[in-house]
Amino acid sequence: MTPVDPVGGRRVRRLPGWGLRGLGLRGRLTALGVVGLTVGLALGGAVLLGALGFLLQRTVDTEAFRTADAVALLAAEHALPDPLPVAGGQVRVQVIDAQGRIRAASIDADRLVPMVRPERLDAGRRQSLVAPAERTGLAGPVRVVAVPAGTAADPLTVLVARSMADVRHGTHVVRTILLVAFPLLVAILAAVAWRVVGATLRPVEALRRGAEEITGRAGGDRLPVPASADEIHRLAVTLNGMLDRLESARIRQRAFVSDAAHELRSPLTNIRTELEVAQRLADRTDWTAVTVNLLADTERLSRLVDDLLLLARLDEMPPARGVGPVDLGALVTEVADRYPSPPVLLVPPPGPLWTAGNAAELRRVLSNLVDNAVRHARSSVVLTAEPHREAAYHLVTVTDDGPGIPAADRRRVFDRFTRLDDGRGRDGGGAGLGLAIVWDLVRRAGGTITLTDADGQPGLRVCLLLPTLPPEDERGPAVETP
Repeated sequence: MTPVDPVGGRRVRRLPGWGLRGLGLRGRLTALGVVGLTVGLALGGAVLLGALGFLLQRTVDTEAFRTADAVALLAAEHALPDPLPVAGGQVRVQVIDAQGRIRAASIDADRLVPMVRPERLDAGRRQSLVAPAERTGLAGPVRVVAVPAGTAADPLTVLVARSMADVRHGTHVVRTILLVAFPLLVAILAAVAWRVVGATLRPVEALRRGAEEITGRAGGDRLPVPASADEIHRLAVTLNGMLDRLESARIRQRAFVSDAAHELRSPLTNIRTELEVAQRLADRTDWTAVTVNLLADTERLSRLVDDLLLLARLDEMPPARGVGPVDLGALVTEVADRYPSPPVLLVPPPGPLWTAGNAAELRRVLSNLVDNAVRHARSSVVLTAEPHREAAYHLVTVTDDGPGIPAADRRRVFDRFTRLDDGRGRDGGGAGLGLAIVWDLVRRAGGTITLTDADGQPGLRVCLLLPTLPPEDERGPAVETP
């Protein structure tokens, strides 16, 4: 059953913990490290024991072959002594013929029964094999090497047996040492891993406490950044950057709500005042004038609400590039036809200017720009659309001969509820949202917008760059999107 978050009431999907859910992160990391270390040490111990046994066995075989080669030289010279001289009490030597009869033997070797049955031997080949302990008189296990000797007319075989008891004893001692030292070593390494993991996670705990303080408003608005330039340092820097963005968004949201409340209060206050005055005057009220005033305030309020809803939607919508082909030249002509000429003067486009976007949004951009220019122009507004010198863009300009905007304020005017104190201040019931809407819609279309001085005259020039549409995508007229 999926657990439920006790705070939010939401169902929480937990990641699998391989049976370690009851442990903290430090415990889980330590346990996983110790398990991996234990498996590694066990495999290493097994390899060590195997390699040690193999090397000791090769050493025994090498010494046995050296003894057998020495006896084979004596046999080749027909100088075999009897008994054969050998060093050490754990070695047996026999020289047998092709019929398995013993020609010579060391002092402790059996003179009647070969240490290896003749049928197990390959004539003419050097070989090593394991022989039964009872056939050699040695403590098992026993390694026997066979070396051909004699002549072609009288082939002989030299058998040298060596006991592997010392090898087994040495391997057993090493295994015992490993079994005793292994748990102690794992315990020591587990304690070291616990301390090391704790030291590694200490910055994470500091981040957690910092986040808890920020959540509880008991501390600052920044997480502690560890001095080490590692992943936790980068995580802390990234989280602080996120906190900065969240704080900026919170400040903007608070300012937006405050400004929206102020703007909504003005028309509502006007409507209430009109109604209260009409109620006091009673029969002397000019209801026709009151209705006109109320409709004007209601329209202003409706426009403000529509603009706020549009901005709220734009904040949540991703950039919508390539919605459809739009003829920018036809769109500019359509917008210019809504205004008298003068003051709006249109420079005819040289031809179709195709761009990818939403026709309704681009129409809103052009209408807001022309409305703003007409509101501040002294006598004329010039609207143009042409290909830009950069082939990837089309250029639309809106130029008015009004008072202009100071260079320091040209970026600020695109912020929401922004009004300047000069001639472009509060006007005609505007709420300071028109250019903010333009900025967001242009960003969605993949374009840019800048404000410059008008060429050779007082005023303001708005330069709008919109991306071109490849010729193969120019499929027809503007797509009408609500």
